[in-house]
Amino acid sequence: MSSSSTNNSTGLPAPTAANSPFWGHFTAMGDEELPVMVRGEGCYVWDRAGNRYMDGLSGLFTVQVGHGRRELAAAASEQMSTLGYFPIWSYATEPALALAERLTGMAPGDLNRVFFTTGGSEAVDTAWKLARQYFKAVGQPSRTKVISRNLAYHGTTMGALSITGLPGIKEMFEPLVPGAVKVRNTNSFRTGHPYDEEWGRLCAEDIDARIRMEGPDTVAAVYLEPVQNTGGTLAPPPGYFQRVREICDHHGVLLVSDEVICAFGRLGQWFGSDRFEYQPDMITFAKGVSSGYAPIGGVLISDRLAQPFIETASTFLHGITFGGHPVSCAVALANLDLMEHTDVLGNVNRLAPGFLERLDGLRDLPIVGDVRGDGFLRTVELVRDPDTLDTFTDEECAWLLKGQISHRLFELGLMCRADDRSDPMVILSPPLVSTDVELDLIESVLRTVLTEAWTSLQTR
Repeated sequence: MSSSSTNNSTGLPAPTAANSPFWGHFTAMGDEELPVMVRGEGCYVWDRAGNRYMDGLSGLFTVQVGHGRRELAAAASEQMSTLGYFPIWSYATEPALALAERLTGMAPGDLNRVFFTTGGSEAVDTAWKLARQYFKAVGQPSRTKVISRNLAYHGTTMGALSITGLPGIKEMFEPLVPGAVKVRNTNSFRTGHPYDEEWGRLCAEDIDARIRMEGPDTVAAVYLEPVQNTGGTLAPPPGYFQRVREICDHHGVLLVSDEVICAFGRLGQWFGSDRFEYQPDMITFAKGVSSGYAPIGGVLISDRLAQPFIETASTFLHGITFGGHPVSCAVALANLDLMEHTDVLGNVNRLAPGFLERLDGLRDLPIVGDVRGDGFLRTVELVRDPDTLDTFTDEECAWLLKGQISHRLFELGLMCRADDRSDPMVILSPPLVSTDVELDLIESVLRTVLTEAWTSLQTR
């Protein structure tokens, strides 16, 4: 048995990544003590030492209705007492049927089929596999490639990782699935170009150019988040998605809207594609559909893609043991009920302008270069020089984000993401039930920490 120090307040071992049998996700195997969370209520969580933290990232862009909702626990308990598990391989369950009806009724356009998974990466993989089998079914078997954007994160399974545009998390696993190619994202910061329709057209035309370069008869799909999270919550310029839709239609390419983060109220609408008024052929979802209370994801699929399977009574050769789990579906249904009854979307739309105003106010700090995003998904990008907008060296970035900002935010009771996967930034995604109290807390803590960080940087 591995040894560890003891937490004086509880008498329980204080785990580290190096000494614990527990292996955390995206966690360095060092000797730093791992916080152990034991309770959540509303927008706050507590560790086992009794410290309280404001959950400024909604767990992981997930906990829409906040922590400790007994309504969701009751839904899980009731379903477990009735039918705790049954597969949906040639069977159905009542919760899965009900959730499919609910989601297709909410989804835009003709997205009238749902394939359930247990999470977002699986959903992204599923959409790629479905696109490939669909094109084989309609006599276009050469359409296998997908296009996504630089720095975009689409998941960690081998297929989803191939679509992901972050080199740093891919290189250890190469070679990946061939046929996943990248285009520019919509970030105009430091380009000097206005964030306008012209910029949207230029970014969209990159997709057209890449389809032509690869050969339109080889491209199956384009994967885009409504607001690209990694790279700093990059909202689309005006007209961007409308032009992308035209390009995809012209070349016969499917448009997949990856809404694992952006669906279920994060941007003030049920779906991010509704927020920016475009019609995808598929929507991948997870996270917020159950507010994270039970693992579930899926793909919403257009009638057109389902038709070849229906006409030939053929099988989509794909399945997941826990996809459409009855307990997860029951929890998701209860979560959607709760979101509707408490007007969560209305809360986001009412408070989002004030949230942006608070973060924009941080621009008076010399370390703040840009503030962007949409709804309750925002980024504060940091700069080394406020006049030139120069960024940090790799060494400075590690020191600043990991050695200073992350620790200090945590000390002051705010959980968010100090992200170094591209230029350094702080990403915020509070629960959708947040009030002015929580938004004020976010602004206050950020102001304190970023002021301290800038001072430390000057005297380093």
